[in-house]
Amino acid sequence: MSAAVPAVVAVRVPERTWRSEARAVRAVWWRDLVRWADDRVRIVTALVQPLLFLFVLAPGLQTLSAASTDGVKLTTFMFPGVICMAMWFSGMISSSSLVMDRELGFMRELMVAPVRRSSIVMGKCLGGTTIAASQGVILLALAGLVHVPYEPLLLLGILGLQLLIAFSVTALGVMVATTVRQAQTYTSVMQALVFPVIFLSGALYPLSGLPGWLRVLTRLNPLTYAVDLMRRLVFDHLDISDAARDRLAPGVTWWGWTVPTAVEVGIVLALGLAMLAVAIRTFTRTE
Repeated sequence: MSAAVPAVVAVRVPERTWRSEARAVRAVWWRDLVRWADDRVRIVTALVQPLLFLFVLAPGLQTLSAASTDGVKLTTFMFPGVICMAMWFSGMISSSSLVMDRELGFMRELMVAPVRRSSIVMGKCLGGTTIAASQGVILLALAGLVHVPYEPLLLLGILGLQLLIAFSVTALGVMVATTVRQAQTYTSVMQALVFPVIFLSGALYPLSGLPGWLRVLTRLNPLTYAVDLMRRLVFDHLDISDAARDRLAPGVTWWGWTVPTAVEVGIVLALGLAMLAVAIRTFTRTE
């Protein structure tokens, strides 16, 4: 008696189109967003450090710096930088999901899908961008507590900058995540990057009057231009003296030339796009 031969069922793999790639990007983006929204502890703990800087560190240092801020409170001065810091932390942490998915085996399921590797990276980047910008929006709701007005044009400008900064920060995190294989390694790299970049960005101090070596390092730091964009936008809508504006928000200078806002926007955007391109190339070649 001969053994039965199982029937062969033809499997049709759909052709790749821009619609299928868009669906893949949306699926990866939505998955990261749902995971973030369900993790309320993560949302709350991500706000602890920014709130400590704003409402503990700034008031504590106010007595030492009152004579040099021309009447501007340190909470107001730090507010733009703290928003950028919060998005920096959130974007880097969100990017770690790429490493976790690889360790847990979920990435293998994505690899067999008939979609481009670049769509997976773009979905991760968009997910991290949305999460980081959302953390910034939560802090933006506290603007009134630090004497920043709720003016429509100011709020729209901040929202636009938040999306730009969140994208560039997340692209950096995704680029790092594509080069490491273990979550512990990513955590170590993140810790090595986060605090030096923040402390060299001018988020906690003005860029004027710095020592020469520190002035060079701040100009080489990409986050400096993001913080400066946010701070100049906020200070343009504050009722303060010209002396305070010149001292606390002088802008980034190159050999005495003040970098225009449009150039700073271009720098932040170009760096984000470049890091995304590197992440896509690395991920495509290694996975």
